[in-house]
Amino acid sequence: MDTGTHVVMGLSLGGLATLDPAVAENSVTATSIMIGTIVGSQIPDIDTVLKLRNNAVYIRNHRGITHSIPAVLLWPLVIVAVVYPFFPEANLLHLWLWTFLAVFLHVFVDIFNSYGTQALRPFSPKWVALGTINTFDPFIFGIHVVGLFIWAFGANPGYTFLVIYGILILYYIYRFIAQRQVLKAVKVLIPDAHDIIIAPTMKMHSWRIAAMNKHQFFVGRSENKQILIQDQFNRVPVPETKVIVEAKKDENLSAFLSFSPVYRWEVDEYDDYYEVRFIDLRYRSNDYYPFVAVVQLDQDYNIITSYTGWIFSEEKLRKKLDIIPN
Repeated sequence: MDTGTHVVMGLSLGGLATLDPAVAENSVTATSIMIGTIVGSQIPDIDTVLKLRNNAVYIRNHRGITHSIPAVLLWPLVIVAVVYPFFPEANLLHLWLWTFLAVFLHVFVDIFNSYGTQALRPFSPKWVALGTINTFDPFIFGIHVVGLFIWAFGANPGYTFLVIYGILILYYIYRFIAQRQVLKAVKVLIPDAHDIIIAPTMKMHSWRIAAMNKHQFFVGRSENKQILIQDQFNRVPVPETKVIVEAKKDENLSAFLSFSPVYRWEVDEYDDYYEVRFIDLRYRSNDYYPFVAVVQLDQDYNIITSYTGWIFSEEKLRKKLDIIPN
C-alpha cells in the first residue's frame, strides 16, 4: 500500500489497541503503543531509500528482505528497543504485541497489491502478489480517515476501528470475488490464454488485464464486468543476438527482467547506436506503456546509457537517457 494508507492504518491500530485492558488502564502503555503502531506500520518500507541510489537497485529490492519473515520478527524488537526506554512504565509485552501486529499487517496488506512482496523469504524468493487491491485504494484510505474523524469527535476508538476492520475484511473478500469474475470472463473470451494477470486500479469496478496464449499477448481492461481487449501483440521469442546479449548485462534491464512477467521487446538500429527496449504490458495507461527498460549501445555493443522505471512520454524518456532524440 501507499505511505498515506500505512500511516492511517498505524493510527487506527493505536485506536484499536484501546480495547486491550492493559492499554486502557495505562496511559503510558497507550502512548508507547501508538508510537509503536505508527512506526511499525511504516518501517518495512525503509527500503524506499534505495531510490536514492538508482531505479535498478530499488526495483530489485523494494518489498524484498525488509518484508521477509525474519524482518517481520526483527522490526518489532528494534522498535520496542528504541521506544521502551522512553516509556519504562509501559507494559513491555503488550507494546511488543501491538507493534508486531502493525509490522505484520503492513506486509500482509502489501501481498494483495499487484506489486507484491517477497514475504516468504528465506523459504522462497517468489514474489507473492494477489493483485486484488490497488497500491492506493480510495475506499481503504477513506474509511480509515472517517474512523479517525469519528474518534476525534469523541467516539470510542476501539469499537470504532473494530467495526471498520470488520467492514474491511468483507471488502477484501468482495475484491477477491470480483477479480475471480474478471478472470473467468477473460478465459471465456480467450479460451487458450494462460498466465493471465488481473490487476486492480483506483476505480472499484475497473481492472487491467494482461494475458498470453501460445502465439499472442493480449492487453485490455475490464470496466463494470465488460472485457475490452485494447492491444494484441505477436509473441516473438527474445533472440540471443549480440546486441540483446550485451544489453542484458546492463543492471537496469536485468532488474526489469527480474520483476516483469509479461513484456514485449524491440530493437532499433540508428546511425551510430542500437536501442533495446523492453516494455511491461501490465500497466497500459492512456494508450501508453509507462514501465520500460531501455538500453542504448554503440556499434561495438558497448553500453552508452540505460534507464528503467516509470516514464509517461517519449520526450521524458529521452531526457532520462540523456541522448539526442531520434
